[in-house]
Amino acid sequence: MPTDAAPPARARGTYAKGVARRQEILDRAIEVFAKRGSDRTSLRAIAQEVGVTHAALTHYFGSLEELLVEVYRESARRGRDVQSPDLTPVELMTNSARINREVAGLVQLYSTLVAAALEEGHPAAREFATVRFAELRASLAARVRHNQSTGRIRADVDPHAVAALVIAASDGLQTQWLLDPGVDQDAALSLLDALLAGPGSA
Repeated sequence: MPTDAAPPARARGTYAKGVARRQEILDRAIEVFAKRGSDRTSLRAIAQEVGVTHAALTHYFGSLEELLVEVYRESARRGRDVQSPDLTPVELMTNSARINREVAGLVQLYSTLVAAALEEGHPAAREFATVRFAELRASLAARVRHNQSTGRIRADVDPHAVAALVIAASDGLQTQWLLDPGVDQDAALSLLDALLAGPGSA
């Protein structure tokens, strides 16, 4: 007969310990990837660097790709800050670029995941990139509409097109910076902001 009784305390305790252990491994993995990036390597090698067994890493994350996705998601969640709705999408991305320059390893990790998403046989990376881009386009488009209502962005541009353009510019400049740290991301993004500026931006 079905029952709504709560699971035994021991089961709840075991689950809680498992969640805590997974988070502990993830915290350490973020530190490792922030320093070393996402160089193609085995899950076994990463487990050794993180300080856990290969079996433990496989148990909690399944595959190298799933670990990379979780590391980026968690690090991005921690770095997310409440931003003023009055910031333009370009200003938002400029702030992110400045933060990212302090953790080049995680920037490389993000680029690796996006590149893997374009290849066959990488379902976790593809889902991550597809969902991320869709959500980011939607949030930036909403920000564009707000900025258009206040005059900070010109009214004759499509919000969704601007959102896609800003993401492309930000990610492209980030890739160039990884290859050549001398690339001035801020100057290029400032130019884009000026091209999109409305009468209320002065």
